[in-house]
Amino acid sequence: MKKAIAKTGRDVVPVLLALALLGVNGTASAGWLDKLKQMVSGGDEKQQTLSTDDIGGGLKEALRVGTERVVGNLGTTDGFNLDPQIHIPLPEQLDQVRKVLGKIGMDSMLVDLETRLNRAAEIATPKAQELFIAAINDMTLDDVLAIYNGPEDSATQYFKSKMSGPLAVEMKPVVDASLADVDVANSYDSVMERYNSVPFVPKIEADLSDYVVQKGMDGIFFYLGKEEAAIRQDPAKRTTELLQRVFGK
Repeated sequence: MKKAIAKTGRDVVPVLLALALLGVNGTASAGWLDKLKQMVSGGDEKQQTLSTDDIGGGLKEALRVGTERVVGNLGTTDGFNLDPQIHIPLPEQLDQVRKVLGKIGMDSMLVDLETRLNRAAEIATPKAQELFIAAINDMTLDDVLAIYNGPEDSATQYFKSKMSGPLAVEMKPVVDASLADVDVANSYDSVMERYNSVPFVPKIEADLSDYVVQKGMDGIFFYLGKEEAAIRQDPAKRTTELLQRVFGK
């Protein structure tokens, strides 16, 4: 104990003494005491000067900054449509429709429908930002430390695993409204009416709403991961003092 106190410095002594005077013991308390020692005295040099509040705040700031950049880029006209990384193609179920209509010179209807799907994602993207920001409040101390010391996209993967289901539920009405705004229903109905007028074609159905929700989330997470990695690696991306402290070399 003397060795640990000498290494951690004068500020840690009152904390350890307070725990001792309060009679703290047991597995849970020991776990927090170990974390305290590691944060202040052991391991990574950066963690010796950063509190859990600093690290947690830095991660939240990184996600906030990253989300703002992603929304700014994707939530505009052609943010999805002209980006080959996240452009939303027609669902695979409609490949057969494209082939059939292409043979009779009507495949331009599919091009129009595909553009409208991307427009719906572009409209919905800004409305999802608050959901991502709110999700950071669920992080525990263990989550914070695991993300901080993990791969360059750890925070993005954490939120992807935790929020994909609830986010899909929240985004669906937004996407439905966006699909209505760009008149996808009429475009799709026109395509399928023309397709079904061709003799002997198989029946095909596609759930465009769920499809756009999933593809829209994929695009957001894709670029959110890139932004997180950039903030960790590129000093120019650390636009606040807290980010510079937490992710600085």
